[in-house]
Formats: sequence, C-alpha cells, structure tokens
Amino acid sequence: MNIVLCGMMGAGKTTVGIKISDITGMRWYDTDDLITDKYGKIADIFEYHGEARFREIETEIVHRVANENDCVISTGGGCVLRPENSAAFKEGGGKIVFLKVDIETLFARTGHTGDERPLLKNTTFEKMKDLLDYRTPIYESCADYTVDTNGKNAEEVALEIVRTFGIPLRKRP
Repeated sequence: MNIVLCGMMGAGKTTVGIKISDITGMRWYDTDDLITDKYGKIADIFEYHGEARFREIETEIVHRVANENDCVISTGGGCVLRPENSAAFKEGGGKIVFLKVDIETLFARTGHTGDERPLLKNTTFEKMKDLLDYRTPIYESCADYTVDTNGKNAEEVALEIVRTFGIPLRKRP
C-alpha cells in the first residue's frame, strides 16, 4: 500500500511525507522533485512550455511511481486535479490523503513564493482563496481520508495517517 498526500501548495505534503517515511521506513517520493530531477525547474517548464505540458510531465511521473509499493508520495498541489492521476494512484494500491488547511495558514506559508510556485506568481489572498475553494471539492472527492491539519504539527498529522491505515511504526533504536 502507498500513502499519497494531496492538497494545496503549502499544506505540508512534503514535510508530512518525510515524517511518515521516517517513522515507518516507507520510501518517500515527491512528484515535484522527480519532475525537477528529470526536466529542470518547474517555473521554467511553466514559462517555456506552459501549464499543459507541465501537467503531461506530472502524469508521466505519477504513472512511474503509482505502481511502487510501500511508499509515501507527496504530490504537487494540482496533481490530483487530473482524474487519471488519482485513478493511477488508486489502481496502484494507493490511499489518497487530503491534507486540509485553512486559507490564512496557506497564505502565510506560500503567499510570498511566486518565484518557486508559478501558480502563485503575483498572487493575492483573494486569488489563493479562489484557488482553494475551487480545488477543495476535487481533493475531497478523490481522497480516501482527510486530515484537518489546522493546529497540528507534522508528527501529529503523520501519526494520524499511519494509525488510520494501520501502518506499523519502525522500531526505534
């Protein structure tokens, strides 16, 4: 079984994914890191090839990791917006977990990151709220489980996910 983390940019998918990997020994992948390793900076892909090409590359990466086993996969914020991506994760035995976080927290974490996050370039609180409002029902519809991360640290979120799916903890020395 794989754990696939979805949610908005800044929801904590990478941090929680690493934490789950640390406490369980599961391998960890970040789809954005895999894209960057193979194709270069995401901002450059958006600028020179457009969002549509980026989404094609993202789907290619999803198909590469979806059939792995015993992995934690942190996805990009728009990854599961494509139904074929969430379907590939589920067909590969993945459980999709939506990391839900409020708009104030998201904006505080990412409102200044437009250079690294092309969809947030020149963003405002209202634009980010609109994006969150649009995406939340999609995240919820593909998720097998939703974690409200507000007021929780990464370890608390990771432990909730691990317990929910009965994943054994790695024995600590």
